[in-house]
Amino acid sequence: MMFKKGTKLFSIVNGKCPKCHEGEFFKYSFTFNPKKITKLHDNCSHCNLKYMMEPSFFYGAMYVNYGITVAISIAVFVITKLFFDFNLLQSFISVIIALFVLAPINLRLSRILWINMFVSYENK
Repeated sequence: MMFKKGTKLFSIVNGKCPKCHEGEFFKYSFTFNPKKITKLHDNCSHCNLKYMMEPSFFYGAMYVNYGITVAISIAVFVITKLFFDFNLLQSFISVIIALFVLAPINLRLSRILWINMFVSYENK
């Protein structure tokens, strides 16, 4: 199964440490509170992996977030035009609403994807 412990997908979907898949990555469970969305623990509570590996490490997550945002924008636009026959303005407004609603998910997802690109699972 793809969500099995030891796979990148397990860490990403469950918000776990990418190295041990035990410790929590984010300090808070999912929230719409802007001050809590991207707050991380400093280290993993289980394997002590330092999440901020270097200064400004998560700036790279902005590029991942950009890719996710573009994909969502295109998908929402195509769906609203083809299936709902919205005009251009209605489709544009739908894209803005979708991006606003999905922003907390995108921010968290981009950070966990970014760290999983650099840290591999170690079974101990």
